[in-house]
Amino acid sequence: MAKKGILLINLGSPRSTAVEDVKEYLDEFLMDEKVIDYRWIFRALLVQGIILKTRPAKSAEAYKTVWTEEGSPLIVITKKVQQKLQKRVNVPVEIGMRYAEPSIETGIRNLIEKGVSEIVLFPLYPQYAMSTTETVIEKAEEIRKKKFPDIKINYIQPFYHRELYTDCLAESIREKLPENFDALLFSYHGVPERHIYKTDPTKTCNLNDCCSRETNPSHPFCYRHQCFNTTETVIKKLELPKDKVIVSFQSRLGKDKWIEPYTDHTLETIPAKGIKKLVIVCPAFVSDCLETLEEISVEGKEQFLQAGGESFTYLSCLNDEDRWIEVIRTLCEEKLNQFYLV
Repeated sequence: MAKKGILLINLGSPRSTAVEDVKEYLDEFLMDEKVIDYRWIFRALLVQGIILKTRPAKSAEAYKTVWTEEGSPLIVITKKVQQKLQKRVNVPVEIGMRYAEPSIETGIRNLIEKGVSEIVLFPLYPQYAMSTTETVIEKAEEIRKKKFPDIKINYIQPFYHRELYTDCLAESIREKLPENFDALLFSYHGVPERHIYKTDPTKTCNLNDCCSRETNPSHPFCYRHQCFNTTETVIKKLELPKDKVIVSFQSRLGKDKWIEPYTDHTLETIPAKGIKKLVIVCPAFVSDCLETLEEISVEGKEQFLQAGGESFTYLSCLNDEDRWIEVIRTLCEEKLNQFYLV
């Protein structure tokens, strides 16, 4: 019987906070056509001709504020998840990153060296987006076909709607919520509006009322709907009134229109509406990283307090919480068992 293994995939991180390392990482990341979906020549002009002239130095300074003695928070946390999961399953577990090292190819090769020929590949993104789940699967398939054509890969699909995940997220939030707060803000990573339309093969999404419909053909492909659905499901479990919950989207790049409302604008305007004590969580991420530790808990806090807010509480991601490891184990074992059915 073929030997099976698990490959956990996260976004990736520069190898260090040196400007050149950050530049190399941003080049690979931003030149991905699933991230900036312009024609190659225009993408290269934008990324290599403009963005990489100034952004690496600024990003390097930001990375320095969150870097640990062990390295990048995202890499460190993903390794801890791997180690904890390995103790709970009887197949090899490796990690890979969509960008930089350890790469997806490195992760696959490490499993093959352990005798694995059937891999469950888990993109660690709860919601589906072109720039997350889609680019991971496309890259993995490209590598498999070119270098490892004899292996089989089962992919774990977005799990935002799975009760075991929403229960896990709700319990994690419940344990960290302060006693008194005016609002809980769910801040998701943003994407350009055009990405929503591009990933919708049904062509039924209008980025308006369809997200709130109970069913719509575009829902399995609509990142915006899945974010709102995650929020709605979790706040029901937390028994929070809807008027105490806000949804927004962070991390815009460029001048194109991204899905709204924007997190920075939200943080700057809600104190004037009487929201002085804010709690914020980032459910598009399962591991704390630059976008949560610096963009939200440092920059976001500063924006909110300067606008008149009084207290700002950031709730950490699921990271390596035991309940989250159990969710990963269950989802992986479901896919491992499917190999027997093929």
